[in-house]
Amino acid sequence: MDIRVLRIVPDTIVDGPGLRTSVYCAGCSHRCPGCHNPQTWDFAAGTPMSPREIFDAILAESPDSDITFTGGDPLYQSEGFTELAQLIKTETPGKTIWCYTGFRFEEILADEKMSRLLPWIDVLVDGPFVLALRDTKNLRFRGSSNQRLVDVPASLRAGTAIEWESAYGGVPASR
Repeated sequence: MDIRVLRIVPDTIVDGPGLRTSVYCAGCSHRCPGCHNPQTWDFAAGTPMSPREIFDAILAESPDSDITFTGGDPLYQSEGFTELAQLIKTETPGKTIWCYTGFRFEEILADEKMSRLLPWIDVLVDGPFVLALRDTKNLRFRGSSNQRLVDVPASLRAGTAIEWESAYGGVPASR
């Protein structure tokens, strides 16, 4: 299943700890007021790419970096991102995957299609951006205080959202 990709940004340090490659996808219905990426809302924007093409582009540009799925909202293309995450985790073990979404962990867990991505994600930055809760001084890797950094493997084991509390530069506990 193809993913509509707006851009692949190698060597970024703003979408999670350490050096990362961010995959920006097209499409978001959340339309959060104050969103810093409103150009990503259009579902018809971007270039269709197969998960394998995206994976190969990531390895060609920045083979040692970890990965972040962002957009738009990757959960609107969850089947393609699930396939991409599986490729990343099986062919490059040890890489961490972060995923930004306007959905809450609990919503994703309850949705049959979206929840298939969760076992392949290390950290989920969940919840819509809320302009009134924006805090650029005290929040790391998120825009508003209602958003959580969810340690997905720990949350799946517990059956409830567990926040990622690793020190900057650290990685969540392995599965």
